Order: sequence, then C-alpha cells, then structure tokens
Amino acid sequence: MSEETRLRELVCELSRSIFDRGLTGGASGNVSVRLPDGGLLVSPTGVSLGRLDPARLSHFDAGGRHMGGDRPTKEMPLHAAFYETRGARAGAVVHLHSTHSVALSMLPDTDPDNVLPPLTPYSIMRLGKVKLLPFFRPGDAAMGEAIRGLAGRRSAVLLANHGPVVAAKDLEAAVYAMEELEETARLALLTRGLNPKMLTEAQVRGIVDHFDVEWD
Repeated sequence: MSEETRLRELVCELSRSIFDRGLTGGASGNVSVRLPDGGLLVSPTGVSLGRLDPARLSHFDAGGRHMGGDRPTKEMPLHAAFYETRGARAGAVVHLHSTHSVALSMLPDTDPDNVLPPLTPYSIMRLGKVKLLPFFRPGDAAMGEAIRGLAGRRSAVLLANHGPVVAAKDLEAAVYAMEELEETARLALLTRGLNPKMLTEAQVRGIVDHFDVEWD
C-alpha cells in the first residue's frame, strides 16, 4: 500500500469516527492532510465527514493546483494558511463545528487570547493557547489572513460563532487535539459559575516546560 493510499483511507476512517461521535454534524467540518511530496488531500465540499470516499478526496499538488478528486471544501484558505505558517509542524488540519467549542466562542467573558481555562494538563499539552478569532463569513479568504497574522504562533484557533481549527504534525495528532479542545470546552461550560479549582500558574508552567509546549 502506498503512503497516499494509506492517508486517503485514514482521512476517511478518522473523519467517520468524528462524525459518528457527534463532534460535527451534517456536511459540516473539513479535514486535510499533507502528502509526502508536499501536496494535500482535502475533504470535498458538501459531503458529510461520515461518508467520505477515499478515491474522491480533493488532491492538490505542492504548488496548490487542484489535480483531481471532487471540489474541495470552501475553507481551503484556512487550511492553506496553517500549512504556510506552521511549516513542518503542520502535517494535517481539522476544522469542526463542535457544539461546546462553538458555545464557548459566543460567551462574552471568554478570554480571546486563550479560550480554554487551565482545567486539565492535557489541553495545555496538546493545544497550547487557543486564540479566539472574530466571526468571518464561511469560506472568506480573510480567515486565512487572520491565521497568517498569527505568524505560526498558534496550533489551534476558535472561530467565533463557527468552530475550532487545529493543526498538528499528523492527522491522528490533529484529531486527538481537536477532541481535547472540545472536551475541555465542555468541562468549561459544565463548571462555569461553580468556582472550579483550576491549575495554578506554577502548575501550568511546569507542564509547559516539561512537555516543551508552545506557549506564546
């Protein structure tokens, strides 16, 4: 089995898992992964993540030209900006409309520099700080410009009233990080107003230093 074939099947397998567990619904959400030659495989527009066909994934070459497969997601500017600014640290990008993350993005007291409170070590380890970006029309190229404005300093962002986007070294890591983001957003909502015991600044710093977390 070639590496491209393996990645095509993995995109469909993990996307179906995301859909089956209710992390995104309908035809929402999109996934991309970098090929060994620098090209991309991207989920097509208007297709449920639960029903992707390996043979019909959109295929781009390293120069950004659409080489085959169905028409790609309209969020290509968002994906392209992460690959451009994160370099080798971005082997895959996942964007969902997961419920708890979207809810957190709409609350007025959510910290725009770091939307997730320090509730667990794993959100810090897998995501670093998650930036809240303003609302953009879906597919707006301005989303890509907003990502470029971060200059590669964040691996995850939350689009206001829209949903989270995560880039990671490979597809499995991106999916795991996305799951952590959604679960931490859920915890934040469940404990809101209950004065939960969060990690202290010293505990957060210990995690950041020990696991070499990006924490700018």
